[in-house]
Amino acid sequence: MAPKAHSVGVLVFDDMKMLDLSGPAEVFSEANRYGADYRLTVVSVSGKPVRTSIGLQVPVDTDADSAPAFETVLVPGGDLLPGRPVDPGLSAAAKRLADRAGRVASICTGAFILGAAGLLEGKRATTHWQHTTMLARSHPSMRVEPDAIYVKDGTTYTSAGVTAGIDLALALLEEDHGPDLTRNVARSLVVYMQRSGGQSQFSASLQGPAPRTPVLRLIQDMVQADPAADHSLDALAERVRVSPRHLTRMFRAELDTTPMKYVELIRFDMAKALLDAGHSATEAASKSGFPSYESLRRAFARHLGVSPTRYQHRFTTTRSGSRTATRTEPDTREGS
Repeated sequence: MAPKAHSVGVLVFDDMKMLDLSGPAEVFSEANRYGADYRLTVVSVSGKPVRTSIGLQVPVDTDADSAPAFETVLVPGGDLLPGRPVDPGLSAAAKRLADRAGRVASICTGAFILGAAGLLEGKRATTHWQHTTMLARSHPSMRVEPDAIYVKDGTTYTSAGVTAGIDLALALLEEDHGPDLTRNVARSLVVYMQRSGGQSQFSASLQGPAPRTPVLRLIQDMVQADPAADHSLDALAERVRVSPRHLTRMFRAELDTTPMKYVELIRFDMAKALLDAGHSATEAASKSGFPSYESLRRAFARHLGVSPTRYQHRFTTTRSGSRTATRTEPDTREGS
């Protein structure tokens, strides 16, 4: 029996990320080799070709007004989206396509287009880790999940940055055709069906902006200067000459966290930097103020969902991959 055709419309625009289009498109194209029947249509607002972030021109099949109804609509992102208002014509086109689609999905900063189109109001969503705070501020009713690789809320999907579009496309493929076909596609493309850990493991820091309050800035400086010292709530409060209760209120008011969680984040960021510099996990734990490797491992599990050793293997060098280049089928039970 021939597979049921599934129409996919991709809304493209100038300066869009090329991989946001090509990554999911390769997943669907590869799926067709294993028995699916995805039919991709490239749509722009005007019907004219667009130029991508790498300078290549992408031909377009139709304009948004003439486009048929699609079962799936994909909206890629672009580097310029978070820093300027979304073009009204682009958001309106996204709204028209989405209203007639079975499901709509954004890749990376494409979430800003869906947000401008009113398609994420009151919904859970994500975007590239660099822009989750801005997305949340721009759309207060949206519940942004900053660590998610992708988020499904009803028939609306959003994904993290760039390559997360491949993760999202695999998830859509599994919904349509089940895990066996999806596993074949993942193996063929040499990617994982589901990577372990969220996108925080790719971020530069978990601390966020430096505190504005002088007392909190002083605490940050003290912890960074001597992370292994006693930074308990009572000790910190005594050093800055406020009560523990008042210090806790200050952290809640400005940083929406507790003093102890903030101390752990500073130590955690220092441990990440030490691992990136080539220190062993045990050394990183000691130098960053964790009492043991086990306590560091638990912190990594909480924040990133991976162990310190696995984090280091992923981000210290690319050379380790050359030793296993002959392996073409990753273990799909565990993240890359």
